[in-house]
Amino acid sequence: MWMIIIHVMSNLPRLAGAALSERIRVMPAVVVTGARQTGKSTLVEKLLPGERRYWTLDDLDALDAARRDPDVLLGGPGPVTLDEVQREPNLLLAVKRAIDRQRQAGQFLLTGSANLLLMRRVSESLAGRASFLTLWPMTRGEQQGTGRCGRWDELFATPDADWRVLLGDEKRTRDDWREVVRRGGFPTPALQLTTRDERRIWFDGYVRTYLERDLQDLSVITSLPDFRRLMRAACLRIGQLVNQTELGRDVALPQSTVHRWLNLLETSYLLVRLPAYAVNRTKRLIKASKIFWGDTGIALHLAAIEEPTGAHLENLVLHDLLAWRDARVERAELSYWRTASGEEVDFVIESGGQLLPVEVKSTSRPRLADAASLRSFRKEYGDQARAGLLLHAGDQLEWLAPDVLAAPWWMVF
Repeated sequence: MWMIIIHVMSNLPRLAGAALSERIRVMPAVVVTGARQTGKSTLVEKLLPGERRYWTLDDLDALDAARRDPDVLLGGPGPVTLDEVQREPNLLLAVKRAIDRQRQAGQFLLTGSANLLLMRRVSESLAGRASFLTLWPMTRGEQQGTGRCGRWDELFATPDADWRVLLGDEKRTRDDWREVVRRGGFPTPALQLTTRDERRIWFDGYVRTYLERDLQDLSVITSLPDFRRLMRAACLRIGQLVNQTELGRDVALPQSTVHRWLNLLETSYLLVRLPAYAVNRTKRLIKASKIFWGDTGIALHLAAIEEPTGAHLENLVLHDLLAWRDARVERAELSYWRTASGEEVDFVIESGGQLLPVEVKSTSRPRLADAASLRSFRKEYGDQARAGLLLHAGDQLEWLAPDVLAAPWWMVF
């Protein structure tokens, strides 16, 4: 059974697969980053098997060669894939030298989990030589074997008035969103483990590995219990504005420590900060962000709560949007919208000069009042704003108002 499951997992298409192939046809190096256990190694091993030499620095012999004589490791015919390259960042200097000697598309494919350590060296060594791709945990579509994310591109490409027909024409599997939240998107708990206890064991091992290995590669943390307490506090605030002073007070840590540790979580792809939407892009950097988690299963486990809340459904939507955004060549911006009077839209998707406002409700029967903030957003931004999309936990696909479509979340992604 174990080997059958592993075979199935390795053959499921990933949304980022096409994006990776496209980038490697253009750039001398492609860097695939993401949290540990998202499937980076499986993804790169499947790319042109037999045509690329493959080295993983989890292999001690390859790691020793990378440290002693990296030019020998990189030499030889054909392109090279280097997995877990963060274990020897100085190897990137040898990659730079090889590219500068003979620049050709697809020479090097690199993967790494420790984003902060990796990106610093990449920015110094591979500027103008590398393209970057983030692999997020699996979307619901990827888990079902379609290799897809939500229908965000289709919504942008379709006139608002035709959205109801668009979403209603394709039959998508109805899931209980709470179960989707519980299993998360890491391949092992999402596809292989079937009970809550099995997932608890896996999530606990994942967190311990992150605390005891990955985190120490990024920064010296003197108190792992304090760090884990901060992780739990952050998970209990999913969908809320980041208030570092308040977080520090709750876990008895100075604000400066909270700031540094939240940055470490973000650079590890575990924490996600969603900026506030503003026409002036500089203001987006100043306004308070909302806090989310890179995987809902890990977030639920760290928070030590049994039942997912509406905030977790919101986090599930964001996860799908992140996977969609980072697999595209044309960059899309994700943010939330909030006014001084308290009106709020969960997500604003900005693409091609258009704004798509999305509200998420865990109710199975959305009402017109639930569309109020979406309508206010459209009034504020006029022709630039598309119709509002209200995602909910029910079955009805209907126009709540002439400019707000209520759609079951599972019909969209």
